[in-house]
Amino acid sequence: MTFRAVGILKSVALIAAEDTRNTQKLLNHFEIKTKQISFHEHNSTERIPQLIAKLQQGEDIAQVSDAGMPSISDPGQDLVAEAVRLGLTVVPLPGANAALTALIASGITPQPFYFYGFLNRKKSEQKQEIQELVQRPETLIFYEAPHRLKETLKALLNGFGDRQVALCRELTKRHEEFIRGSLSEVLDWATSSEIRGEFVIVLAGNDHPEETEMATIDLSISVPEHVQQLIDEGARTNDAIKQVAKLRNLKRQDVYNEFHGI
Repeated sequence: MTFRAVGILKSVALIAAEDTRNTQKLLNHFEIKTKQISFHEHNSTERIPQLIAKLQQGEDIAQVSDAGMPSISDPGQDLVAEAVRLGLTVVPLPGANAALTALIASGITPQPFYFYGFLNRKKSEQKQEIQELVQRPETLIFYEAPHRLKETLKALLNGFGDRQVALCRELTKRHEEFIRGSLSEVLDWATSSEIRGEFVIVLAGNDHPEETEMATIDLSISVPEHVQQLIDEGARTNDAIKQVAKLRNLKRQDVYNEFHGI
């Protein structure tokens, strides 16, 4: 906490907190008497219009996440977007950020980096996400909950190979810990250890990404023709759609719709 943050929390009319019970501990510690209202992913649709209305009436509101920076993997991003759309003032209060804190102590090249956050929970979609990331040369940063850590590490090992990685646990807290090594080594640790706390996974990028042969792509043909060309060469329809989307830097759903005439 910064002196500025404490001062802001004391001066605003209302604090929108992801977990009011946890935030109350913080408020008690700094003798802050400001009233709270719950604001989290399960009630954000209802809360955002209410909070915006208060802001438009001239009230100042502070948004506090339960852990980490508000708006990062947090419904605060939707509140900020709506406030910006309506021309309301948004003031960021910098504080500890798990991704950057993990990155600078990971021992892995800190720049360039690519922050991804949480992978999809569905295995099929998670596998696809990993396939789309495997060629990236940047250091990759993921977030993960303790109960999913082992399965995610297995998926990363299967998809990326045995790259160097740093598991960063409970950053800036009493039980802060770094587990560094190859993916197979940290998976062994996760399998044999009791896993507690929230994790940041810092993964080395691809040292030798395959070059995409953009020069060989005939952009004069239409998207459906391009997809059909790959199908004629032996690709499955979905794989052809995915490849065309990647090569042309288009959304896969848009390519799918255009190919099927939707």
